[in-house]
Amino acid sequence: MGQCYPKQSIGYRLSLLLSLLSTVTLAQTDLSVSVRQADSLFANGDQVQAARLYEKALAEGQPATDPMLLKLANAYERQNDIPRLLYFLDVYFERHPDDSVLRRLSDIAKANNLSGYETDDLNYFYFFYRKYSAYFLLFLLILAGYVFGVLVLKLVRKQPISSRQKGVVFFYLLLLLVFTNLPEGVQSGITSRNRVLLRTDPSAAAPVVEVIGKGHKVNILGQKDIYLRVLWHNELYFIRRDNVWLI
Repeated sequence: MGQCYPKQSIGYRLSLLLSLLSTVTLAQTDLSVSVRQADSLFANGDQVQAARLYEKALAEGQPATDPMLLKLANAYERQNDIPRLLYFLDVYFERHPDDSVLRRLSDIAKANNLSGYETDDLNYFYFFYRKYSAYFLLFLLILAGYVFGVLVLKLVRKQPISSRQKGVVFFYLLLLLVFTNLPEGVQSGITSRNRVLLRTDPSAAAPVVEVIGKGHKVNILGQKDIYLRVLWHNELYFIRRDNVWLI
């Protein structure tokens, strides 16, 4: 009996694993079929139904491909749903920073009196960071290798290292740390409701400073409970997390 139990246990686990794999495979097949149906509807000009199927597939776990994002943006543009158009176009821009896409976002937002998409210094800085961050990081790493090489050489030769040089190295490492973690600290979102309350504190009892509509873009600088700390017209406010589509 003692020898049969492990075999049964292993067999049971294998059958359970196969069952789970089969379920996952069927789910993935259903999602791919849904996307193919959406592609077919989109090609035939049924933008509304295609957008619904794409959104359903995304909600069920289908990864958003670049063509899917562009088709959704196109579908919502034809439906004159500007907030969703800007959202999917902005998600595409996050993946592929391009000056023409940035100008397109700005033009659409300006035509519809929506804020947060202006091609100002902050947006351009983030645009160049997203586009050329790999080159900047490579440059900083090469420079870091050179600096550490000099320090190691001094240690080997038993030459003194001044406090100023140590301070420069510390500052450089701090700068490198900030640069490599900048994408995690920078996030944006688009308001998803017609009445979004901007509060002074993360509380339902806090004073409401302003009420903004759907489709505005905000820079997110943190979160506390169900509230996001956002930058709006160079001022910090709090809005509920469920009032924002995160990009």
